[in-house]
Amino acid sequence: MQRYTKVYGFLFIALTLLCARAAVAEEITLRPIKISPHVYYFQGTAGMASAANKGFMSNAGFVVTKDGVVVFDALATPALGEAMLKAIKRITPQPVKRVIISHYHADHFYGLQAFKAQGAEVWAHENARATLNSDLTQERLKQRRTDLAPWVNENTRLIPADRWLSFKDAKALQFEMGGMHFRIIDSSGAHSPEDIMLYVDEDKVLFAGDLFFTGRIPFVGEANSKVWLQALDRMLEVKPAMVVPGHGKMSHAPMKDMQLTRDYLIFLRQKMGDAVADLVPFDEAYGKVDWSGFEKYPAFDQANRLNAYGTYILMEKESLDKP
Repeated sequence: MQRYTKVYGFLFIALTLLCARAAVAEEITLRPIKISPHVYYFQGTAGMASAANKGFMSNAGFVVTKDGVVVFDALATPALGEAMLKAIKRITPQPVKRVIISHYHADHFYGLQAFKAQGAEVWAHENARATLNSDLTQERLKQRRTDLAPWVNENTRLIPADRWLSFKDAKALQFEMGGMHFRIIDSSGAHSPEDIMLYVDEDKVLFAGDLFFTGRIPFVGEANSKVWLQALDRMLEVKPAMVVPGHGKMSHAPMKDMQLTRDYLIFLRQKMGDAVADLVPFDEAYGKVDWSGFEKYPAFDQANRLNAYGTYILMEKESLDKP
């Protein structure tokens, strides 16, 4: 009987591995959405990354020039990166020459593996070097190899930038490709230590990364919401006609559509700030808050408590910094 149990156990493991390989071999087809003469983007599904959505819950985009393609973000898995490349080839024969990463959170850069294999150059904020090498980033990779298997697996590698961008006193770096002009805007220290945005001058399109969410609750975590709110104001300084957020539908009305992100951050700061000022413990404070204005939005159940806790800690730090 024991021998049969072992045999069945081996068969089960073999069947599981075959299913995983079949899933990886499954074709992922992405359909780019054209939003201006030169700019396209991929819109992920609402909610958090899961095996069901194959990790496709964030946005990425690309700009076609006469001398090559500039990509902004690489999505959440190597398979999605491959699917991006195939989709781009259906639009243009121009090669992808440069990939600019908004920040080194898993859902925005795991697809880099595919782009590097094709010879693309990767640019990212210099602060992302520390993020990439952090224990937290390694722990996230381990977690995603379990939660997003087989799309993230033992063959998934975390790709560093070829050029770590240093802004020093400048808030933007400019470059040109194929007659198109780009501005990389430093917004570091808001959603992450290494936030950057990309503005396409000719088409008046801004890729905002995770500084801007539409139609869903943003992931705040340990972000600095005070700096984030300032970044939202600076976002409008370039007067974009369209903004591609890190998550959610592209916006033709940035001022109006960023209101959810703004209102949510302000609400978190007010409620958690009041709790800190009154010395109310987090669990008690969280239970007393009326979240009804936000609980209907996607990702609320998964992200809100973490967001509130991160903001509670932030407000404690801010209270200690006050004279």
